[in-house]
Amino acid sequence: MAAAEQAQTVVVDGHSIKLTNLGKVLYPAAGTTKADVISYYASVADVMLPHLRQRPATRKRWPDGVGDEDHQGPVFFNKDLAKGTPEWVERYVIEHRDHDNAYPVINQLATLTWLGQLAALELHVPQWRFSEPTASGAGGQPQNPDRLVLDLDPGEGVRLTECAEVAVWIRGILIDIGHAPVPVTSGSKGIHLYAPLDGSQTCEEATEIARQLALALEADQPDRVTAVMKKAGRGGKVFIDWSQNNGAKTTVSPYSLRGRAHPTVAAPRAWHELEDPALEQLTYLQVLERVAAGIDPFAPLATVERSNGSDRLATYRGMRDAAKTPEPVPAAGETITVRSDGQQTFVIQEHHARALHWDFRLERDGVLVSWAVPKAPPTDPKTNHLAVQTEDHPLEYGSFEGSIPRGEYGGGGVTIWDAGTYKTHKWRDGKEVIVTLFGREGGGLDGPSKFALIHTGGSRGQAEKNWLMHRMAIDPEDADAPLHPPKVVGEAAAVIEAVGQSDPSTGSGPIRGFPEPISPMLAKPATTADVGDPDDWAFEMKWDGVRVVVYLAEGAVRLQSRKGRDETAAYPDLIEPLGAIDCRSAILDGEIVVLDSSGTPKFGLLQPRINLTRPGDIAAAARKYPAQLMLFDLVALDDTSWTKRPYAERRDALVALVPDRTGSRVKVPPIVDGDLNAAMEISRELKLEGVVAKRRDSIYQTGRRGHTWLKIKHRQTQEVVVAGWRPGQGRRDGGVGSLLVAVPSPDGLRYVGRVGSGFTEAGLGEIDALVTRLARKTNPMIDVPREDARDARWITPSQVGEVEYVELTSAGKLRHPVWKRWRPEKSPDEVVWETG
Repeated sequence: MAAAEQAQTVVVDGHSIKLTNLGKVLYPAAGTTKADVISYYASVADVMLPHLRQRPATRKRWPDGVGDEDHQGPVFFNKDLAKGTPEWVERYVIEHRDHDNAYPVINQLATLTWLGQLAALELHVPQWRFSEPTASGAGGQPQNPDRLVLDLDPGEGVRLTECAEVAVWIRGILIDIGHAPVPVTSGSKGIHLYAPLDGSQTCEEATEIARQLALALEADQPDRVTAVMKKAGRGGKVFIDWSQNNGAKTTVSPYSLRGRAHPTVAAPRAWHELEDPALEQLTYLQVLERVAAGIDPFAPLATVERSNGSDRLATYRGMRDAAKTPEPVPAAGETITVRSDGQQTFVIQEHHARALHWDFRLERDGVLVSWAVPKAPPTDPKTNHLAVQTEDHPLEYGSFEGSIPRGEYGGGGVTIWDAGTYKTHKWRDGKEVIVTLFGREGGGLDGPSKFALIHTGGSRGQAEKNWLMHRMAIDPEDADAPLHPPKVVGEAAAVIEAVGQSDPSTGSGPIRGFPEPISPMLAKPATTADVGDPDDWAFEMKWDGVRVVVYLAEGAVRLQSRKGRDETAAYPDLIEPLGAIDCRSAILDGEIVVLDSSGTPKFGLLQPRINLTRPGDIAAAARKYPAQLMLFDLVALDDTSWTKRPYAERRDALVALVPDRTGSRVKVPPIVDGDLNAAMEISRELKLEGVVAKRRDSIYQTGRRGHTWLKIKHRQTQEVVVAGWRPGQGRRDGGVGSLLVAVPSPDGLRYVGRVGSGFTEAGLGEIDALVTRLARKTNPMIDVPREDARDARWITPSQVGEVEYVELTSAGKLRHPVWKRWRPEKSPDEVVWETG
């Protein structure tokens, strides 16, 4: 790295900066150089600078490097600025009791680069900012803090994962009191929790909030946490350091390097990452990969800080983990669009959370202004109901129905009680709202309804959120008004336009020119022993997705499910690459999948996209869970059927037809020829279910389960119909303990066992909502043992799931079944025994 040893001058933000000794190793254990440090800070500047802006920066410098585990390099702790600091470095003076210090503020990349040249590896800032400079040059006055921080410091014998458990526990408490935190693994030993403040508290008041919270946590969990500053007695506990909210104290900035033996970083993390049993501190290289991939969990706080609270969805985002909830969670910085057509929509959602309530939401200025109504909207003008104002929601929430996982904010089932448009009679922010709602046919309002929401006048604590909801007499001109379902507008309409089809919620008619539809060929369940000479077979991976048949007609595309349902509008992200395939017409067979971060297909990631019909939901799901299509057969090409041609010939033609483009969402995955053992091993390494063996001379038998296609799984699995449940005990008390499952038989729906393991907390939340919605009084199954039926509850047998099991008993029951997943794309009449 001889060139790096020479001095270089760079121009950043219009300022010349001389960089020297770029090849000097600052982290000997990793070989990380000063050039690497400067490059890192330049790469993360966009996500880091918003958290540094206008905050006095204290720097820890290691000009000779950090040393190693045994010999630490000398460190210099700098608060004020030394002589020779470039004039362009922004600074403000803080008056202390016996002296004044001039502190730099890191508002631009140039300052960050200059500090990297000085080997300032760690950057520490307080939770408050200086006021912004004005045109007259004024500014620089210390402001109230805009964020709260708790430092979770592990005592002797405490692991990072135990800190994470405490962090998750604290998260729920902070959310309940209106502070949605973001976790940061500190790059040293513990975890920092940051939550936005609105600037109304002083540093002393914020410190007291943190102290009281820490003391309450200690009182609640004395064996796990301590809030005592003395180091004695911290062994085996997590110390909750509340003192860093003091105006004179600082905390290492998010995205700052740490002066450890290895170049770790104070790295913002998503909440689901804290549940990883292998959780560890991140290095700067890992953080660079995350930032390059657009991963910035700290973005909600950055948005609040940049906009001084003008981002109306910042609180909403901060209270939800997009990786764990099916709710729509717009990205930070996404533009909020206000309708140009003047239409205003409303939705009332029935929400089975910890306590049943109704969420009342009115579209206003590009968001849904929201209230929680514990007793439903009133039906009698003589009775007012409490309405508690909650955080603004995104417009996409107006079509949300589903189950929010247990343990997440608002965990429980959500269904739409009524929805439509509304007319505003009066809207005084924070005081009074009067509207007339025009719901949908069969909705809970049962016709046009007029309501007044009146603030109760409280100004502190919970009282500030309390309103009264009053039913008013409907105006004569509105009494016979037609019902108005919400229109499809904005981004959702653009998706439909891009697809070139009608709104899927109204049904899409046939498109001329497509080939006649077919039913796909199916594979027979088998074992490795059922494969004869391997040389006669080709082996494909068994993809964990949804089967579709693709119809092409001169650039137009249609996707059809196994059951013949039109899925085209549900997967707009596949239309363009399929439409680019060069042919007059074609029928292709394949599987839609969604890949996780390691490139492995995960049905759980695809599941949120299944059965969506509302364009807004589809657009949001396509952004969050981008689909890929694995094509594995060519059924027809240019108006000619290929069903009678051998598999090997069809496969070669498919590879020639579909371009192998890097990054394409449509692929023809490779096969393994003649080696079943190798195929099975590859499938295991890819964490797939197994393989599909296809005879090289096999024809395509539409609609049949042929002996020339065999599906071979690593474990025994069985699709089942869920028809009942038994209550849980202990930790599951009050919820579902196990599901009662069945398989169709000539005599009826035959009971095959109960499944009580394999569920996630999120999965249990979905099940609780499902069994409530599908409850029935009578048992739909046959052959249910008396013991299993003793305290059972029954549900309509309309839902299909999949279980793994050890073997079948002599009575035909599943031995030791474990829940694997729901199969929402399957109907009960499709369920058959996978073995025997």
